[in-house]
Amino acid sequence: MTVVHPITRAWITTGGTGAQNYDEFADDAEITAIIEANPRSALAIEMPHRAPGSAGKSFLDALPDAVARLADARADGSYTPADQVVVLYRITAPGEPAAYGLWAMVDTDQISAQAGEPGLVIRNEDVFIAKVRERVALADSLGALLSPVLLLQTGRGDDLHAALAEAADAAGAPAATDLDQSGRTHAVWVVGPGPLQDRLTELAGGGELVVADGNHRSLAAQTGNLPRFLAVVTTPGSIAIQPYNRLVSEVPVADLAAAMTAAGAQVEELDRPAEVPTKGTVELYAAGRSYAVRLPHAEGAPAVENLDHALVERVLLGAALDLDPGDKRIAYVGGDYPASWLRGEVDAGRAELAVLVAPVTVDDFVTVNLERQKLPRKSTWFTPKARAGLVLAELA
Repeated sequence: MTVVHPITRAWITTGGTGAQNYDEFADDAEITAIIEANPRSALAIEMPHRAPGSAGKSFLDALPDAVARLADARADGSYTPADQVVVLYRITAPGEPAAYGLWAMVDTDQISAQAGEPGLVIRNEDVFIAKVRERVALADSLGALLSPVLLLQTGRGDDLHAALAEAADAAGAPAATDLDQSGRTHAVWVVGPGPLQDRLTELAGGGELVVADGNHRSLAAQTGNLPRFLAVVTTPGSIAIQPYNRLVSEVPVADLAAAMTAAGAQVEELDRPAEVPTKGTVELYAAGRSYAVRLPHAEGAPAVENLDHALVERVLLGAALDLDPGDKRIAYVGGDYPASWLRGEVDAGRAELAVLVAPVTVDDFVTVNLERQKLPRKSTWFTPKARAGLVLAELA
C-alpha cells in the first residue's frame, strides 16, 4: 500500500497566486515588496505579518488577516475546488531540462528523523523550532496547507519521472500556469480518480522519500498532529543542489582571521573577491577583504559532522564568533543569490561577514540520508523550488 494519497479537497489556482516559499528570502523587506506588487500572491497568507496591511503585527497577531485573505481568494475565484485529486506538476525554463512532480498527501506517521526510527519519509536537517510553531499556528488558523514539502523519490525515481512526463505531455492545456522570479514556468494539471491517478500515487510512494525542502513543514505536520501533509513528490532527474551561504551581522571582524586560526583553521587571504568555493574550503568576505579557510575536521566523527556546513556551524560560528546557529544575526541565503550579492550586502554595511560554502554533493546528501543522520540547518538548496500557493489542501 502506498504512503502517497489523493488530496481529499484541493483548491487549485486559477493563476496569479503563486509565491516563493516563506523560507526563500534573505531579507524580510523583499516579502513586503512582493506582496505589494502582487496582492493575490499566497505569500500574503503564508507570511501575514509581512503584508503591507498587517505592518507592525506579530505573526500570531496577523493570523486573522491570513484567514480573511484566504477566504477572499476562494470567494473571488483565485482558486477552484477539486475533490480526491492529485496534481501533475511541470517546471520549465529556457536552457533547462523539464522538472516534474506530483502534488499529493503523504502519511505523517511515515516520517523518520533519526537512525532506528521506522518510516519511508526521511527528514534530514535540523530545524528552527520557532518556525515550526509558526507553521503549526498557520495551519490551525487556516484549516489548510499552502506550501508543499518537496520529497525526492529515491526508489522508483526514474519510473516516476517518465510517467509524469508522459502524463503531462498527454494532458493538453494545463489547468493553470505561473511564472516565478527566475523566469521558470510552473504548470499544473488535475488528475481525478482512475487508473492514471492510481499508477502515479503507486510510483510516487514506491521507495524511500527524502525531504529535499520543507523540513520545518514536515515537523509542523507531526507537531500539529496532522495525519497527512501536503507534498510534491519529485525525481532525481528534476532537481539540483545549489550553494547555501550565510550572512552574519553585528559581529566584530577585525580579529576574525586570528580567531579562526586559534580555533584550528588554516586561513589564507585572497587577492580576488570571495566566491563560492569547491568542497573542503570556505571563503569569507569582510571589511573589503577575502579569505580562503580550511576548517579543522573532528577526527573519528561521523561524515555528516565534517561536511563544510557543519564545520562552519561548529568552528566558524561557534568557536570563532561564539554564535548559536539560531542566532538572529545569522541570515541563511540560498543559491538564488550570487556571491556578488552577498559581498554587496557587506559593502553596504547591512552585514559584517559573508560566508560562502560549497553546495552539498548529491553523494554526500544520499550518504547522510541512508545513515538516517541530520544535515546541518540550511545546508541544501534544491532547485527548482516547488512553488507555494498553486495547490492548497483543505484539512477539514
